[in-house]
Amino acid sequence: MDMKYSIDFRPKLFSALRDYHMGRLKEDVVAGIVVGIVALPLAIAFGIASGVSPTIGLITAIIGGFMVSFFGGNSVQIGGPTGAFIVIVYNIIAQFGLHGLAIATFMAGVILVLLGIFRLGTIIKFIPYPIVVGFTAGIALTIFSTQINDFFGLGLRDIPGQFLPKWGMYFKNFGNIDLATLGTALVALLIIVLAPRVSKKLPGALIAIVAVTAGSYLLGRLCPEWYSIETIGDRFGTMATDIAAPHGFALNMATINMLLPSAFTIAVLGAIESLLSATVADGVTGSRTNSNTELIGQGIANITVPFFGGIPVTGAIARTMTNITNGGRTPVAGIVHALVLLLIFLFLMPLINYVPLACLAAVLMVVAYNMSGWRTIIGIFHAPKSDISVLIVTFLLTVIFDLTIAIEIGLLLAVVLFMQRVMENSEIKVYSEKLDVAEGTDLSTSHHEVLNVAHGVSVYEIDGPFFFGIATKFEELMRSSMAEKPKVRIIRMRKVSFIDATGLHNLEILIKASQKEGIHVVLSGVNPRVAESLRQAGIDKLIGADHICDHISKAIVMANQIAVTQG
Repeated sequence: MDMKYSIDFRPKLFSALRDYHMGRLKEDVVAGIVVGIVALPLAIAFGIASGVSPTIGLITAIIGGFMVSFFGGNSVQIGGPTGAFIVIVYNIIAQFGLHGLAIATFMAGVILVLLGIFRLGTIIKFIPYPIVVGFTAGIALTIFSTQINDFFGLGLRDIPGQFLPKWGMYFKNFGNIDLATLGTALVALLIIVLAPRVSKKLPGALIAIVAVTAGSYLLGRLCPEWYSIETIGDRFGTMATDIAAPHGFALNMATINMLLPSAFTIAVLGAIESLLSATVADGVTGSRTNSNTELIGQGIANITVPFFGGIPVTGAIARTMTNITNGGRTPVAGIVHALVLLLIFLFLMPLINYVPLACLAAVLMVVAYNMSGWRTIIGIFHAPKSDISVLIVTFLLTVIFDLTIAIEIGLLLAVVLFMQRVMENSEIKVYSEKLDVAEGTDLSTSHHEVLNVAHGVSVYEIDGPFFFGIATKFEELMRSSMAEKPKVRIIRMRKVSFIDATGLHNLEILIKASQKEGIHVVLSGVNPRVAESLRQAGIDKLIGADHICDHISKAIVMANQIAVTQG
């Protein structure tokens, strides 16, 4: 296979192990243990909030975390279930069940692998920041909304999935607040907020879960008449303490078509979050992520976890930063984190049954607050109005409708914004009588070669890629100037980096229309890439190969001779 088209798959683990030593192993093991402890409450909370059991959350963190570290393209990335997926996973389960979620996650994994194989890792990074902020803030508000019931102890069942009906039910039932549950949640929230002030390395969520669970257990035994709150065990019953054997699922075209939009949403969201996490990590460690390898690694993780009942996996910024701050510098730390979670799953799982759901609600509310990025939102409100509009639209779509629609329309907005900005920065200039060859270049201030343009010769310069937007703009300009009837039209293309099918089509129409009017068309400054596109479209035969010049001076000489001859 030509190296140009080879698969860009180079997992960081293998390069890290070449110069590995005992000192690095100790640092990675310490970081991995800390991250595993930090990841435990989050995996449980994300699993429950997504509509699955805490067992599934942990299995996802174990298998997905291992796969991301083993196959990924970032040295310190920690993978697992994240808050960003809660909304989409919950909606998929509501519509298609766990079987549908497994298929959607598997398909998302395949899409991620294909994105990496086709070297599209860098393109994901170009999604406009307001779109990312908009749907991240929307996800945060949605997560916050899902925890109101457990935080206040409203005791509601069959809560609507949609944002507005959900809050309508909450407002109708706020009179049913359970004070014991609310008090438990507030204590947990206070511990989570205050723990980092004592020590930055203290995982507030874990401390809250351990302390509040112990306190709740004692109060429940000592004062059962006034203190009784719902726990994980009450809602989910006795949970398995071993990883189930892999199981398959049925795939057919009808199922694929039905779940493809959801799979696409999972893939895009996973790609954005993992590459965003990797970029943040690179900024701290000074390393460099292989984006394509990272996408393939994320894809492999998402292809694997559905066979064990897991939910979608992606890079987790908070856990990745915890890994870095505790000394982790290679994927070995991520593998240790997965092994720590496995040991907890195998030997401590029965204790998780006693964790109050109010405590997990407090954990998730803090996660939602940290995800919201309200400071960033305030900053964007000082940006151009177009960015503010995109942020608001994406946010509202995420909250009021769902994440699938928000991402699809968000990507469409990204394309529209890109085209708009290219159009704004692209110009079509018209010259007559005199033309400064060096105008618009670094030489223009020190070097002037002014060419005389004969009467009857018009020069049009396209400044920017000749794609469908500019092609339309150019066509409109040509129609407005058709009344002038020059003898020669020179189209200067020195700044045209590429030309698409619409540009070629419009150029062909222009040449044919000009030839009918007896007007010659000369192209100048055509770069090799554009020249090849013109050749493949047959423009060189239509216009004549001699009418395609590599420099404006040659084009002016030819055009002036034609004008004088026909004068």
